[in-house]
Amino acid sequence: MTLPLDGRVAVVTGAFGRLGPVWCGALLEAGATVVGVDLPGASPSAAYAGLEREGRDRLHTFSADVLNRSSLEAVRDRCETLGTIPSVLVNNAGLDQPPGLAATYRLEEIPVEVFRAVVEVNLVGAFLAAQVFGAGMVSAGRGSIVNIGSLYASVSPDARFYDHLPTDPPFLKPPAYGASKAGLVNLTRYLAAHWGPHGVRVNALSPGGVEGGQDPEFKRKFVGRVPLGRMAAPEDLRGPLIFLASDASSYVTGVELRVDGGFTSW
Repeated sequence: MTLPLDGRVAVVTGAFGRLGPVWCGALLEAGATVVGVDLPGASPSAAYAGLEREGRDRLHTFSADVLNRSSLEAVRDRCETLGTIPSVLVNNAGLDQPPGLAATYRLEEIPVEVFRAVVEVNLVGAFLAAQVFGAGMVSAGRGSIVNIGSLYASVSPDARFYDHLPTDPPFLKPPAYGASKAGLVNLTRYLAAHWGPHGVRVNALSPGGVEGGQDPEFKRKFVGRVPLGRMAAPEDLRGPLIFLASDASSYVTGVELRVDGGFTSW
């Protein structure tokens, strides 16, 4: 049976992160040879290590910093040994600051360095990766770039989701996160318009809240806003990614596909 991505090479940045293994696993199941990219010295997450332990000879792990163009170019050059240039790029590398993993600030006191770091990775890093890997797609006359957005590209986080947390100052979803993802969605449209004539499609996939061990009170509040009545499971994201990465979406470019259970519909 021919799989949707047989014979294609797909690059996933931020492969060790929370959603990186979801994208890598989906692409592998669709027949692609997958190049997982993450920071030099970073340790694979348990989920990514699980993919590696399965002994799949189509999963390759390379190191690069998405803010370092030369390191991305080195990954691109190493991809030549896989038999074909990458025709799929999943721009997944990003910074987020969930509760408990970062300092909290009042809105008017957020250091500009904290704001800038998120924007640089989430937006500038995606732009650099698109430049490096998109150039080969343009030359080949085909390719699919999938930028990983967020429901917060479209709406503001609701601070009431977090007001039960005992932090002082109160936890705020970082403003740079949504701003960077909104910028990424617009960059998606820009690249789609400019590279469409060369056969390269560029789309955004924006997940809603994904189940991942959040505290019960947060989940209760969040799910109360979701028409489908639950948070996303990783399996909910696989099909949308393969749709955008494969020829199933051959006439789709410049769109943001929201996979949020209806969160942004009201």
